Amino acid sequence: MTVARRGRSVSVLGFLLAGAVGIISSTQTWLTVERADGGEAILVPGASAQVLLAPLSLAVLALGAALAIAARPLRVGFAVLAGAAAAFLLWSTVGVLVAPAAAVGPAVTEATGLAGGDALDDLVRTISPSAWPFIALIGWGLLLAASVFALATWRGWKAGGRRYRTESTATGHGDGPVDAVDSWDDLSRGTDPTR
Repeated sequence: MTVARRGRSVSVLGFLLAGAVGIISSTQTWLTVERADGGEAILVPGASAQVLLAPLSLAVLALGAALAIAARPLRVGFAVLAGAAAAFLLWSTVGVLVAPAAAVGPAVTEATGLAGGDALDDLVRTISPSAWPFIALIGWGLLLAASVFALATWRGWKAGGRRYRTESTATGHGDGPVDAVDSWDDLSRGTDPTR
């Protein structure tokens, strides 16, 4: 089996793994805030440090599931959407690591009731990242690679099962390879798929 024919499986797996990493990391501690007043440390989960982390991760999971059954015209669109999500998530995760004070502001305000840049600067002694933002970065890199791979190989993917097509597109074989599901559907309709 050629690389192009495995493209769908590899791409879908990459999308699903990246989405799963994003969902898991959104519930884990990304940043730990040590307080200057000696109070208990504030643990900031990924969903608080990066507000769009969980929704975009869910969207990536949905794109992976949709890519598994997508018709030819949608493959490129889904890959482009996933690539855009990967680029945004990479950029925002790096932003959390480079400027963590902005990311912890809402969590510190919720925990202490203090708001405003000066009050937070006086309260926060240090901000330490955990391993989760770096794990998320690996996930976003995987998502970007899977998106590029999908764009490079989508033409060689097998045609999807006819049950996912409209009646107007199910009448012919199209211009892609025919898989076992298509052949079985042809046999069920009394058509010889070997012709």
